[in-house]
Amino acid sequence: MCGIIGIAGNRPVASRILEGLQQLEYRGYDSSGIATIHAKKIGRLRASGKLKNLANTQTKTPLQGNTGIGHTRWATHGAPTETNAHPHATERVAMVHNGIIENFAPLKKELQQKGITFFSQTDTEVILHLIDQELQTGKLPKDAVFTALKKLEGAFAIGVIFADHPTTVIAARKGSPLAVGYGEGEMYMGSDAIGLSPYTSKIAYLEDGDLAVLTPSNITIYDKQEKEVTRSVKISAVSSATIGKGEFQHYMLKEIHEQPTVIGETMSVFCDFTTGEIKLPPLPFDLRLIDSITFVACGTSYYSALAASYWFESIAHLPVHLDIASEYRYRHMVVSPNSLAIFISQSGETADTLAAMRASKKAGQHCIAVVNVPESTMANEADAVIPTYAGPEISVATTKGFTTQLATLACLAIAMASMRKTISAEERSRLIHSLAEVPSRIVEILHHEERFASVAALLVNVQDVLFMGRGSSHAIALEGALKLKELSYIHAEGYPAGEFKHGPLALIDENVPVVVIAPSDHLFDKTASNVQEVIARGGKIILISDAKGIAALGNAASASIEIPAIDSFAAPLLYALPVQLLAYYVALQKDTDIDQPRNLAKSVTVE
Repeated sequence: MCGIIGIAGNRPVASRILEGLQQLEYRGYDSSGIATIHAKKIGRLRASGKLKNLANTQTKTPLQGNTGIGHTRWATHGAPTETNAHPHATERVAMVHNGIIENFAPLKKELQQKGITFFSQTDTEVILHLIDQELQTGKLPKDAVFTALKKLEGAFAIGVIFADHPTTVIAARKGSPLAVGYGEGEMYMGSDAIGLSPYTSKIAYLEDGDLAVLTPSNITIYDKQEKEVTRSVKISAVSSATIGKGEFQHYMLKEIHEQPTVIGETMSVFCDFTTGEIKLPPLPFDLRLIDSITFVACGTSYYSALAASYWFESIAHLPVHLDIASEYRYRHMVVSPNSLAIFISQSGETADTLAAMRASKKAGQHCIAVVNVPESTMANEADAVIPTYAGPEISVATTKGFTTQLATLACLAIAMASMRKTISAEERSRLIHSLAEVPSRIVEILHHEERFASVAALLVNVQDVLFMGRGSSHAIALEGALKLKELSYIHAEGYPAGEFKHGPLALIDENVPVVVIAPSDHLFDKTASNVQEVIARGGKIILISDAKGIAALGNAASASIEIPAIDSFAAPLLYALPVQLLAYYVALQKDTDIDQPRNLAKSVTVE
């Protein structure tokens, strides 16, 4: 979840490391730092808060040196202070670290008994001193790091530099992602291709247990058995241009506007519009034999699974179970030999979801990973991977990542229904056609974006907002509440509309608006009854529906947002857009940090 950059070069690196860290701001962080080697001494700058604070320090007291590492930290062990910021350093070694060391407490106690003084509250400093101790025995950097890492339990991606080896950077990973980049006369390491995009497009992704030794002229990679190996080098399509904000004020707004394109591209990958069939990547098992599905995910990805569960049940006639990834592997799993587990993660590195998938595989379940990063750990370890095609997403609050997950899962549901012969060819064609309409309907909404700013004004000064919906709209209500709380810091909760009478109605008064997700489908009349229950208790309704729904309920609402009519199967993809825009414009009027909400990170690689 933090960001790492390292350069083994032949010209000054500090300002360029800062540039790479700026590309990684999207991951979320609360402090940052840089360390370089110059004249066989370690120089180090750190700052709490935003990168501009580190940049100001670098301007005043610039670091020298052609080899260095940088880091943006999202606090786990220890507060987000300058003292806890990375890199951590001794006279001999400096290092940065993503992940969590689970056995740091006994290791720290052991090191303190040897007389080692700790200056931070972080688990990272344990790794630093373990490496330093090995260096003092005369080991070379590679051997010192390998020896130290064998003592660790947990997840890590690290970058290390050495005072006595001023042209060397070591990168190593277990659990947390890490890539290396190839340049002319210098080599790079980083958390992902986006961080390396200012320097190179030639990328190799380290595998679990790998250690890479970088010098200005070469990268040598060793596997966990300490044997030299080769990892494939790929040309990354990510560039500084592709991840820029363009004409938009925020990345989030840009990514909202990219949804017609990325949903259309996703549909073109999976749908053959000529034959009316779904094209899936090769799978090592027969989907026709699957008798149940378990979805496992976190956060927004869990809500995409919730929406998809209605599709798989209604058209494929498959029993579906949903589980939060952080809870899944701590339950007693009852696994059928013909069950399928689908693990959903944007990054493919989400620690809870990855751990759950590993537990599921160990239990003998078929596992599919639905991810946006085909080079990710989940993609590599799953039995099969079905990519989403959102492209790089910079804003911490996902938008296009969510809707491309929905599009991908909808296509998978249609494919399984077709294989199981629970829908006809005509019905399959109708469902595909409904999905194909989504991009143009989103464009229609974006042409009237100003309406969201006016409705947002009704929410800016409230403390609580409730969202309701029925069926698959329940998932959109949950996602809408999550987006609002992420971006505006307003307390918001989503509920199935029918559950209001079982408790949430106690919260209703004139100061608690209720946002209603209500396409005019077969559940609309039920939702309308729940709306009347809220109105009868003095609640204010913000209605999101199509023309037919607004004609039926609009007079009872304080405000209405009209959405183009669409088949109920495709409605979750379309209704995701208004809750995204509503949250965006509330946050804009509250002047919060929209792309980097406080306390949050983009890729959550710790439990």
